[in-house]
Amino acid sequence: MLCRSFNISQLAIPFVSALISFLAYTSQLFFYYFEEAPLRSQEFWRLNIFALCIWVCYYRACTVDPGRIPKDWMPSNLKQLEKDCAGGRQRWCRRCEAFKPPRAHHCKTCQRCIPKMDHHCPWTSNCISHFTYPHFMRFLFYAVVGMGYLETLLFERASIVWASRHLPSYLGPSLGQLAHLFILLVVNSLTWLALFILLLRSLWSLALNTTTIESWEIERHETLLRRARHFGGYLSGPGGVQVRVKKQEFPYDIGIWSNIKAGMGGSANVLSWFWPFAATPDRSTGLEFEVNGFEDPNLSWPPPDPDRIPLPAKQEDLSAAIAAADASYHRAVQARNNQRSNDASHSEGAHNIQRRKRFHDRFNENKAKERDSESENDSSDDGEAQDGEEGWKNSEGDRLRDFGVDEEVEFYDEEDIPLGTLMQRRRQQ
Repeated sequence: MLCRSFNISQLAIPFVSALISFLAYTSQLFFYYFEEAPLRSQEFWRLNIFALCIWVCYYRACTVDPGRIPKDWMPSNLKQLEKDCAGGRQRWCRRCEAFKPPRAHHCKTCQRCIPKMDHHCPWTSNCISHFTYPHFMRFLFYAVVGMGYLETLLFERASIVWASRHLPSYLGPSLGQLAHLFILLVVNSLTWLALFILLLRSLWSLALNTTTIESWEIERHETLLRRARHFGGYLSGPGGVQVRVKKQEFPYDIGIWSNIKAGMGGSANVLSWFWPFAATPDRSTGLEFEVNGFEDPNLSWPPPDPDRIPLPAKQEDLSAAIAAADASYHRAVQARNNQRSNDASHSEGAHNIQRRKRFHDRFNENKAKERDSESENDSSDDGEAQDGEEGWKNSEGDRLRDFGVDEEVEFYDEEDIPLGTLMQRRRQQ
């Protein structure tokens, strides 16, 4: 008999469903038998309306498809795409063998590239993306408001119990009711506090039009800027190449109103933002996004990272490949790749070409270095002890994999297949 491995994440949705049921319905059962202050009609209807909204929004956040990239999608500016890859911006997914639009990432759980991926939520077992984000925000909103209302009702009953604490026990609620009230108060208060903090953070991100992953990228960029200031604005890239690090503004912050409208499905109808049955954003969206125009149109996000830039063969060859006309573009890149392979195999010592190690090897080596110099790393400033973007953590100790991103794809830039060849394969398919 074949045994399937059990994943604890499979319990997430049943656990959340049980928590909603416990707070929404056993609380009403308690109020019904609480003689000192029984459940009033308006309280009954409000509790159940909030519960219905929570159920609908949670169901949709769990079940709506987070989206996928069309197989025939290609960026409009192919030359800019080559510049992005030369600067360390991954625009080709080696898992999907397809191009990645701006703000898309490959989810290691969903096993595909997700449009405008925010993170993979373990509590919904689904990606929070361009298509599921409005449902997720509505779920957070109704959960916080509904549990906040329940908190006032529980506190009112708890105040009655506390005021009659000197009376004989037979004149007040039973021991079982007291225990039930205490558990309801503790569970509801802790859950409400956690979701309230999450809602505030999500509203902040919504107002700035940033995803959780992009917040990580912004913090990484700020860290590189702080480091570069100590070295005249330059940091060392692969092979000792000096890479200029300049401040780059986040391009998708287009104003608070426009940010909220874009995040909530593109609708300017405020009432639809709160309607649990609101339509999912159109499936034709999520591939291109409006920018604020503060930066050069030729600059894309995220900013170049010296630790992600692949090791070039010769700078003059790279520049020639970028400047070549579209007709001879693929031949120039292919020739450069073949020349690099020949140089590496026949005249390795003469040209001193050193191939960058695979992500797995670099990551394992960095992890070993971190263990060996843990005390030294703790005292270093701005996270300089982290060698490479793939090992870097933000101020909360998160890496990209903590948001569900497949790091092996995100940082896998060692396979010597020119972008022109990849595009040619895509056209042939």
